[in-house]
Amino acid sequence: MVRLHSPDTRRTTTATTTTTTPPPSLAVHDSPSAPFAEPITRSIPHSNFLAPPSAMSGDEDPGDGAPAAPAATSPFNFQTQVISTAPVKPNIGQRRGHRYKHSSISTQHQIFQEPPPRPPPVLPASLPIPTMKEAWKSMHKDQRTRLYWSLCHLAVATYIFFKSGGSQATMALSHLVFFDAGSAAVCVAVDVLGNFEVWKRGTVRHPFGLERAEVLTGFAMSVFLLFGGFDLVSHNLKHFLGSVGSHEAHHQHGHSHVSSGSIDLTALVAIATSVVSAYGLRNHARIAKVMRVSYLAALPSILSNPFHFLTIFFSALIAFLPMLSMTFYTWLDRLICAAISLAMFTLGMRLAVAQGLMLLMSYGGHGGNEAVSSVLREIGSDSSITRVEDAQFWQVHYGLCMANLKLSVDRGFDETALGKLRTRISSLIQNRLGEGYGSGGRVRWEVTLQTTADQMS
Repeated sequence: MVRLHSPDTRRTTTATTTTTTPPPSLAVHDSPSAPFAEPITRSIPHSNFLAPPSAMSGDEDPGDGAPAAPAATSPFNFQTQVISTAPVKPNIGQRRGHRYKHSSISTQHQIFQEPPPRPPPVLPASLPIPTMKEAWKSMHKDQRTRLYWSLCHLAVATYIFFKSGGSQATMALSHLVFFDAGSAAVCVAVDVLGNFEVWKRGTVRHPFGLERAEVLTGFAMSVFLLFGGFDLVSHNLKHFLGSVGSHEAHHQHGHSHVSSGSIDLTALVAIATSVVSAYGLRNHARIAKVMRVSYLAALPSILSNPFHFLTIFFSALIAFLPMLSMTFYTWLDRLICAAISLAMFTLGMRLAVAQGLMLLMSYGGHGGNEAVSSVLREIGSDSSITRVEDAQFWQVHYGLCMANLKLSVDRGFDETALGKLRTRISSLIQNRLGEGYGSGGRVRWEVTLQTTADQMS
């Protein structure tokens, strides 16, 4: 049912439809003063399916004196919200209630206790590593002189290499001189780095200082010897195979770098350079202690070092080689090159094994496993020691070795007796494996003992 009201004529038009659910009613009120003052109101749809018949008949005319229908309420309930600008205090991580640590149960049973205060660490976390500028400023006059001489040694090695000409022996000699120059440079670097605390003092980052870097450098030099030996063998085989069919091709290179019947001055320069480096810089001194070639021990100090011996010996042979005839020169030149390559390969292999044992924290020094077994037998023969439960011997670098022993002793041992036992075992290991303090040995042994009382005694 729809009602239309007009200000001029009040006519009611009624349209009755027979539907199950009537549509919603729409009321439009017009006024002569304010035709659009009141908004159009649409009631909320509802169903008259369960309404009584009286409710489904027509609506009363509002102008017939009936009371006006109440205004429709808004379905939204808006309320003013006040937002505070104060900072919000988070409650994350805060435990409510009392702490269990301060409760009566914790006080009685002492379940949670404060850890004891830790002492400051003995070793620093790290020490600054010197730069090239700092190392240069820390060098004194003697160290700079050694640096200049090591550069001169390197220049001599380069000169011998380019002056070798067709002589295979001279070219092989240049490899030995290059190795000597590298060892001299390492000695200078070690001497300069010794001016700083980081070289010898242990830290958390470097427990034994930077002295193990010298071991790593020595291992690299041993690899150079190995590859140098292979290079000389390949060159020797190439020249030998090239001269099998034609001897004239090789004779053209016979004495190209030196006149026949004279002394090779290049070899004499190599001898002088090696002697100066051996006395002035003491190169190969630490490496020679690792090698320990027994059949050279009876020779003088310089010649007892296998690397100095090789350089001086083969340089002397090459110096007098041009005084021989062409036939002898050719065969001796090849023979000396083959001998140098074999010596470089042999010494490089032994040096690589010795340096590798240091890098792997093992011991292969004076006496090797036989000396260690002898020391352990003598320690086990002590009347106060029941048995040796565990023993570890290893070398850190050229100047430091460590021995860790776990011993089982009698029950009646007191602190005084244990102190004397530690001193006696430390002296035994130092004298047997470190060659003692008075015999020229520079290797220092640090001995650690762990003793337990024997339950069977």
